[in-house]
Amino acid sequence: MSAAAPTWDPAQYLRHAGHRARPFVDLLARVPDLPGDPPRIADLGCGPGNVTTLLADRWPAAHITGYDNSPPMLDKAQVDHAGPTPGGGRLDFAHADARNWAPAEPYDLIVSNATLQWVPGHVERFPEWVAGLKAGGTFAFQVPGNFDAPSHRLMRELAHSARWEHRLADTLRHDDAVLAPEAYLEKLTDLGCTADVWETTYVHLLEGEDPVLDWVKGTGLRPVLAALDDDRAAREQYVADYRAALREAYPAGTHGTPFPFRRIFAVARKEA
Repeated sequence: MSAAAPTWDPAQYLRHAGHRARPFVDLLARVPDLPGDPPRIADLGCGPGNVTTLLADRWPAAHITGYDNSPPMLDKAQVDHAGPTPGGGRLDFAHADARNWAPAEPYDLIVSNATLQWVPGHVERFPEWVAGLKAGGTFAFQVPGNFDAPSHRLMRELAHSARWEHRLADTLRHDDAVLAPEAYLEKLTDLGCTADVWETTYVHLLEGEDPVLDWVKGTGLRPVLAALDDDRAAREQYVADYRAALREAYPAGTHGTPFPFRRIFAVARKEA
């Protein structure tokens, strides 16, 4: 099954920037010291660049390049974040697709935040990425592990219903989107890395009307929105049906709407 190519909206994505950044902060906290001084860092799937800047906070003198295949995301990142960093490093952005990106120089750190779930067969890229690390360098990533959660299950069930199957049956991926943590651990250790793999379920407290719908409009729902982009009435009807299902699955509480979100993390250090 093939996913429709999502059309990214930086403004929509950034509406939940604080919650989305938390896993990246937790990922970076487990990255060990890097061999280079200053280090060279690649951020695969940098999006609008807001979390790429966190790399400069951790490694102030680093030369950091954020890579993405979305022109709107790269434009936002370039305008808001490109240039010298306060610690004497540099932050720049370039167009690249993680499906075929290969390191053109040795990197101290290759990192990817909530991107690889969009890359079919991404584990097949791991050997080339690890080979592109300096001795003692690190490959680190996190991906969502919530494809069985109501937010995604209801999206798929609706897309495969009699009403929508003819237009959306091949739009959403699931089983091959991410691997189990144990599988990532095996893949990375097979490459000679010392790997640390774990999972965490965050419970985000979202505010506003239909906040879970607002969240997925920035990420998981993008392929559906792209597939129905040429039919405004159909797009609005799908969103209305999906909204009703989400309201039942994620009822608002006294202080907001709890939104459990499981994520899978991996930090793999190449042998020094």
